[in-house]
Amino acid sequence: MSDQIVTRFAPSPTGYLHIGGARTALFNWLYARGRGGKFLLRIEDTDRERSTPEATAAILKGLDWLGLDYDGEPLSQFARAPRHREVAEAMLAAGRAYKCFATQDEIQAFRDEARADGRSTLYQSPWRDADPSTHPDAPYAVRLKAPRDGETVIRDEVQGEVTIRNDQLDDMVCLRSDGTPTYMLAVVVDDHDMGVTHVIRGDDHLTNAARQIQIYNAMDWAVPVFAHIPLIHGPDGKKLSKRHGAVGLEEYQAMGYPASGMRNYLCRLGWSHGDDEFFTDAQATEWFDLKGIGRSPARLDFKKLENICGQHIAATDDSALLPEIEAFLAAAARPALTEAQRRMLADSLFCLKDRAKTFPDLLEKAHFIFAERPLEIEEKALKNLDPVSRGILKELTVQLQNVSWTRDELEAAANGVAEAHEIGFGKLAGPLRAALAGRAATPSVFDMMLVLGKEESLARIQEQAA
Repeated sequence: MSDQIVTRFAPSPTGYLHIGGARTALFNWLYARGRGGKFLLRIEDTDRERSTPEATAAILKGLDWLGLDYDGEPLSQFARAPRHREVAEAMLAAGRAYKCFATQDEIQAFRDEARADGRSTLYQSPWRDADPSTHPDAPYAVRLKAPRDGETVIRDEVQGEVTIRNDQLDDMVCLRSDGTPTYMLAVVVDDHDMGVTHVIRGDDHLTNAARQIQIYNAMDWAVPVFAHIPLIHGPDGKKLSKRHGAVGLEEYQAMGYPASGMRNYLCRLGWSHGDDEFFTDAQATEWFDLKGIGRSPARLDFKKLENICGQHIAATDDSALLPEIEAFLAAAARPALTEAQRRMLADSLFCLKDRAKTFPDLLEKAHFIFAERPLEIEEKALKNLDPVSRGILKELTVQLQNVSWTRDELEAAANGVAEAHEIGFGKLAGPLRAALAGRAATPSVFDMMLVLGKEESLARIQEQAA
């Protein structure tokens, strides 16, 4: 086995990219990237009835959004069927597999009888040790001649040492009677040929590992390091499903979570590095190891997700944040920014991102940018525009017309008007928020005035002045 670490992500293109699959991809990516290794992508598209090009495209798009780059081109498992058959024939020639001529009806009859007698329903093929001269001229499946005695041991980096008695495993089918390879065979052949050194995947594949180890042994191939990670559960402790909310990765982009926040949260979901909750990609890549993965299922917590995403929005450079906001708008099928809106949003990110937990949250705070005159004033804000307040706004308009449009001079003018009326600035801020944004909750009034500019700010204030 190569000294270089090689991991892989192998999704089935039969639907959306599940958030659990996204976390599996992330763990594989982090493990490889942190050790100078390779991260490969294999599309397990052997289920021809359910696999679709659209699902494959969604997987690639999801990985791209999450920022998980892979080495080389994606591999199609279906396209490698001739190689899978070649390995099955090699095991057959070496006596590690055998031809089984049993029909489905015969197999079912065996299981029905075993169930009625209280025996194991694991199929014991009568063709395992049959003389080849007795083979009929009929379709046959190729079955692995698995060991009947002893144990198969899975040495797992997360689950520990897992032992399965060989008499609990049947002679699995490697090649069906129609010549198509089974999933179990294809996975092992592909992982071997791709040079995969570490198989990091969901623990629902743990029992598969025992069967796959038997194929590795039959071919005298090195067994990769296994790490089976617990699945993600919903807040109620049950397996994550649509009833818990979004489960597809694309939904999270459309909901406005930043990719960096998703990476951080998914990494922390089932893995830990001390008490660290918020960390950068560089830190995650440096710290991530298999020993930090817990054995218990992780629970999805939207509040924690929002908290971490909010920290990432605040920490992201404005120049990187704007393109991601535009990508969110496209993913959510929301109108694209006009050039003027884009320019104003870029200028206002400094006062929007500190308390925003998602991009919709940030854009809600940026409402003043998108509002057009005459502004629609929400009811709560309208209460701040009583006749006295409107009169004060009129006085303020006069003062603002004669100042340089800098924060210091804007603050001085506003504070001067407030002092003249013997009120605190807070009493003036409410009417100003209403006039500038039509809302009661907004960024700083001075930040909004700087972003809107002198002409637009004065026009909005004058509209509400008495």
